[in-house]
Amino acid sequence: MTTLTELHDWHRDLRAQFPIITGNPDRAYLDSAATSQKPRAVLDAVQRYLTTANANAGRGTYTWANATTALVDRTRTRVARFLGDPAPQQHSGVHFVSGTTEGLRTVARDWLPHHLRDGDEIIVPFADHQANALPWLEAQRLLAGQGVRITVRELPYDPASHDYDHRALAGLVTDRTAFVAATHVHHVYGGDMNVHRIRAAVGPDVPICLDAAQSVGHLPVDVGTLDVDFVVFSGHKAMALPGTGAVWARNTRGPVFTPGGWNGTPNTCGIAALEAALDWLDAAGPDRVRRWNTALAARLTDGLRTLDPYEVLGCRSSLAADSRVQQREGIVTFRHRGIGSNDLGFVLDSHGLMVRADGHCQARAGERESSVRVSLHVYNGPEEIDRLLSVLRGLR
Repeated sequence: MTTLTELHDWHRDLRAQFPIITGNPDRAYLDSAATSQKPRAVLDAVQRYLTTANANAGRGTYTWANATTALVDRTRTRVARFLGDPAPQQHSGVHFVSGTTEGLRTVARDWLPHHLRDGDEIIVPFADHQANALPWLEAQRLLAGQGVRITVRELPYDPASHDYDHRALAGLVTDRTAFVAATHVHHVYGGDMNVHRIRAAVGPDVPICLDAAQSVGHLPVDVGTLDVDFVVFSGHKAMALPGTGAVWARNTRGPVFTPGGWNGTPNTCGIAALEAALDWLDAAGPDRVRRWNTALAARLTDGLRTLDPYEVLGCRSSLAADSRVQQREGIVTFRHRGIGSNDLGFVLDSHGLMVRADGHCQARAGERESSVRVSLHVYNGPEEIDRLLSVLRGLR
């Protein structure tokens, strides 16, 4: 594709910045939806923090403690700016969590019960990652214990496109609809879930919480354009270390979001890594990152559709590299009709191709059968896609 040619030098320079990638030239890491690899700038930032300013944040007035407190405050502002917050801290807030799962549970546990009233309804995606389904059911049980009854409805899917069925969603909305949970990029089908259509379907007053685990760090995310109330993401999927994520809250619909309980020691190493990762991603260019990953995914789907034993999950109309239908956002999931997905994962690993092969933590209405997921990032190249297709083509 033209994009791969245009961005060849850009990709070569970025790939060279990942020590684990350059140090293992015989291995192809194809599991970035699970966790991303880390560029040298992030590793150096953590080393620098630990060797020059390691202390607790908000717990002292000496130089290192002040530097760590400043790091935490600065990174909050950095997250808001990276997400395109047009007026950071005027109404909105950024709160650090351990990752997307904890972030969604924090919204469900500490904010939602204060927003809902007896008889209210919420709409939840039960065909997405279970981290964006189970917390809302937990909130329902919590409220029931307090005598507050809420109804949980399923966010409908279009079975052909594997996008949300926005017309059916509009039919579910009532005057008691008080909250919608949605996903920005689907972790199995790889599609942008068209959040703007959700806003159009539910109207201007219903809060929307967005699971952005597969979008932040992979494509531009602009809360000034996305009319949502929460954006939740994990740092480790966005080039930072595990154990750090963030909840961005708009704070204009419903109560102000304040995590409950006593705030203990934050993951300062992870926060240092997150600041460096966002700087690195901004320098790389989120739009170019998206174009590269989408082009690689299109190259893979274009190759898979010519191989009869393989079924690609998701929208069938977007398989060709020249398709005018929205392409997958760097995630391609498939099955072999004669080889179990777990076995296929072991076979690919023996060829140096590291993919995920299981059920992908789907919620109750998701795919029932395991599958192989290939998820891509800037350190992957077209030669790895061609190598994968060659191995798949040769299987019997």
